[in-house]
Amino acid sequence: MNTFVSSAASSEARAVLVGVDLGTGTSFDDTLDELALLAESAGDTPVARLIARRKAPDAALFVGSGKADEIKSLVAESGGHCVIFDQSLSPTQQRNLERHLGVEVLDRTGLILEIFAARAQSHEGKLQVELAQLQYLSNRLVRRWTHLERQKGGVGLRGGPGERQIELDRRMIGERIKALKSKLVKLKRQRGTQRRSRERAGTFRISLVGYTNAGKSTLFNALVKARAYAADQLFATLDTTTRQLYLEEAGRSVSLSDTVGFIRDLPHTLIESFQATLSEATEADLLLHVVDASSPLLEEQRLEVERVLAEIGAADIPQILVYNKLDQLGNAQTPRVLSDALEFGGTRRIPRVFVSAQHGTGLAELRSLLTQAVQGASGAALPASANTATPGASDDSPNDDSVSIDPASGRLQRHA
Repeated sequence: MNTFVSSAASSEARAVLVGVDLGTGTSFDDTLDELALLAESAGDTPVARLIARRKAPDAALFVGSGKADEIKSLVAESGGHCVIFDQSLSPTQQRNLERHLGVEVLDRTGLILEIFAARAQSHEGKLQVELAQLQYLSNRLVRRWTHLERQKGGVGLRGGPGERQIELDRRMIGERIKALKSKLVKLKRQRGTQRRSRERAGTFRISLVGYTNAGKSTLFNALVKARAYAADQLFATLDTTTRQLYLEEAGRSVSLSDTVGFIRDLPHTLIESFQATLSEATEADLLLHVVDASSPLLEEQRLEVERVLAEIGAADIPQILVYNKLDQLGNAQTPRVLSDALEFGGTRRIPRVFVSAQHGTGLAELRSLLTQAVQGASGAALPASANTATPGASDDSPNDDSVSIDPASGRLQRHA
């Protein structure tokens, strides 16, 4: 077990972070840095971190009784008000942990839902988040009524007040879920009508996708001179924003949409609820896959975005990889050329461009790639630069002007 206690924390919303390494085949962040960012985005202050390792989750307490006691001690030592797990907990595990620890327990899914609820601005976004929250809550209603568990029912009644209240709440939630789904179906039809209108007008559709906080909104603003909200935080924007982008070399405008960011272990309920919004990506002619080039986890983040794109049916849409935050790279990481191509499995080549959306570097090269895509049969055959690199390649990569991922650090490294 590894623990870390912070002494510089506010007196409110103090959170103890817990991560459990379940071995091979599962994603795990041993720093808990991303969970800390999520907690801060939700308004909590991480005051301590604990890493545990198990072969399999404990059915009752997820971490087992021994580790649960250690977490309880850490909560007392750090003055924590809640415990946040980096994995998903079952309703039973969450309830048992709250009883054992004596504080609120939240899992990764619940935390992400809280952030989405706070950030949603549009009517559609709020409906989508509410649907995901209700689907998540429906299996956890028993937590709300434990104070009535021991009460007996009267003559002709089945169970006590707690059971009756749970059934009533489940019925109300079920009815609300049905109503929300109906409203979202109507909104999806409206989006479909708008898209068909753009198709009749011959509009070329481009969607920005990427891991959260990769700089999609900043890039969107830089390209179309818009004022969409952009901040250095996870899930700064949830609602899709679409603007016209004029490409001078092509002599025409294209439709550019900024979509919600992805993240590791994105709750499936959110993916389902946000189908209407994510359809902007699934029905695009071209995806600009924005990657945080300064992140030591850039390859894992890129692959997670690819996984979600496959899940929503957008895996085969042509892409341009946009490695953003060029200004945050060191000299040894900065490529000598701003535009090249990545080769995947020897069969797929994807154009890549390095940019700094903050400072404007590389935007001319990106616009040039967009122009070539628009002019090339709806983006079906994107141009590939003569410079080719392979993800994770070593120093014997085909072109010394390019960069690849250093296996030791996980960061970009220019070839010697």
